[in-house]
This record gives sequence, C-alpha cells and structure tokens, in this order.
Amino acid sequence: MPTKQATTDITLKDLIVNAIQDKKGKSVTHLDLSAIDNIPCEHFIICSGNSQPQVKAIAEEVQKQVFDELGEHPLRKEGYQYQEWIILDYFNIVVHIFLPEKRDFYKLEELWSDGEKTIYEDII
Repeated sequence: MPTKQATTDITLKDLIVNAIQDKKGKSVTHLDLSAIDNIPCEHFIICSGNSQPQVKAIAEEVQKQVFDELGEHPLRKEGYQYQEWIILDYFNIVVHIFLPEKRDFYKLEELWSDGEKTIYEDII
C-alpha cells in the first residue's frame, strides 16, 4: 500500500500536469528520479510555453490548482523576473517551465536521462 507521501506525490504530479495542460503548455515531460542516488528531488516536471506571458500563466495556474486542491504553496519559486525559465519547488517535485529556446539550451531531459521519462501528449 502506498504511503501518504507517495499518494500525495501522485496527486500533486497529476494536478501539476493538468494545470500545465489547462494553459496549453507544450512538451510536458515527467522525469522520475527516485531510483537515482544523490538527487535534488524525486520528480521533475518539465514543459514549454510559447511566450513569456504563457510561461508566467502556466506557473500561476500550477500554483493556483495545487493550492486550491491541496492547500500547498511551493517552497521556493524562481524566474518570475525574466519569465524564460520559472521553477516551482514542491520539495519532492520540481516544476520547470521554459521558453523553448531556454529548454533547448539547458537540456534537462538529457542531463537527467537516467530518470524514467513519461511524455504527455500535447493538448490542442
């Protein structure tokens, strides 16, 4: 039987992915890093927005839905100043919302390629 933390992580992951898709985030990818030693967190959720306003809107929607459903705020959030790469840290799950050119430059999926990858279909 899953622990309470595991159940919460699954729910949190699903809420985050749904919020991203609600704002038409693209190339949503989940990296399960839990089997890797010395990791900063257990999960990355990575997506792209087509513009700075969309990157900000995705981040705000993630925060809204997570707070409305679970009453949780991110421990930290970074990147609102330039809105090219916003990071929302929910401790075990870190959300990365990129402009496409920044995502291509930093290549997190390649950097953490040992993680189990799930790619979600874009919602049109």
